[in-house]
Amino acid sequence: MNILIFGSTGATGRQVVEQALEQGHRVTAFARNPAKLDIKHTNLKVVQGDVMDLPSVEKAVQGQEAVVCVLGAGQKMTGTIRSEGTQQIIQAMEKAGIRRFICQSTLGAGDSWENLNFFWKYIMFGFLLRNVFGDHQRQENYVQQSGLDWTIVRPGAFVDGNRTGNYRHGFPSNDKTSKLKISRADVADFIVKQLADDKYIHKTPSLSY
Repeated sequence: MNILIFGSTGATGRQVVEQALEQGHRVTAFARNPAKLDIKHTNLKVVQGDVMDLPSVEKAVQGQEAVVCVLGAGQKMTGTIRSEGTQQIIQAMEKAGIRRFICQSTLGAGDSWENLNFFWKYIMFGFLLRNVFGDHQRQENYVQQSGLDWTIVRPGAFVDGNRTGNYRHGFPSNDKTSKLKISRADVADFIVKQLADDKYIHKTPSLSY
């Protein structure tokens, strides 16, 4: 499958690129700074561009069969790169007639708010990461209002660790037993699996150990 990945140079995006290549997909990695992605593979094409530049996004989506968005904001606690960048991606996909879209958000967004504990609700997302959380909420709204075959993936807090394939996904919003954390490698594992699975189309599966 021809896959386009936005956010490919981030810690999670890099995992998605590597695992998609492992699975035999043909990957186009969209990157503002291609030099940050030092992966060499015959099925990998790296294109330079800014997700906020619609013409470059429109050019990149041509010929793709699926698009994955794992945009992050780096160390910035403010900004709207996730929501506004996702809006650009959606516009380009709809124009090109490409339907399959997998977008990474965060556990706690939308109806998964009740999965969180006091610390995440009121200290992290309620105070320290309030702007980041708001950007994710807007991002999800844009995705859900689109005409795409979307899946919004909601992982818990990222931790370092290997891909285990042993994690929980799609648990209900009233579940209180999750550890609220998951490795980036396992998030990538779930995202790549969605490329060949329509179980979660138009759904918002949460991920956690």
